Amino acid sequence: MTCAPGNVPFTHGQARACTVREVLDRVGGKWSISILVSASNGPVRFTELERHIEGISRRMLTLTLRNLERDGLLHRTVYPTVPPKVEYTATPMALELYESLVALTSWAERHRRAISEARTRYDAEHAG
Repeated sequence: MTCAPGNVPFTHGQARACTVREVLDRVGGKWSISILVSASNGPVRFTELERHIEGISRRMLTLTLRNLERDGLLHRTVYPTVPPKVEYTATPMALELYESLVALTSWAERHRRAISEARTRYDAEHAG
């Protein structure tokens, strides 16, 4: 099943599953979690995010911010200054998600070493 139905109509359950998967893909994306956690602590500027999120390119940051704004998770405010000042703020919907994201990132931090070791063991056992 894909989320692009084409000429085949979705059942109600298939449409709901696609929507849920799309939302989870967006908020669970490589860069989205860091952006949403940062924006949940108050307004944040593009350059702050760029400095804070290790490894993200300007283009990927721009695309991810646009997508999160499109999904209603971030609000973008442009101030009429020279150069323009742009801030991103988490919406109430994103703030509701915040605790889950913090729990997920904390879990990942606590278990990253064990996961890395498990991967190494698996790869050694299944090499060849």
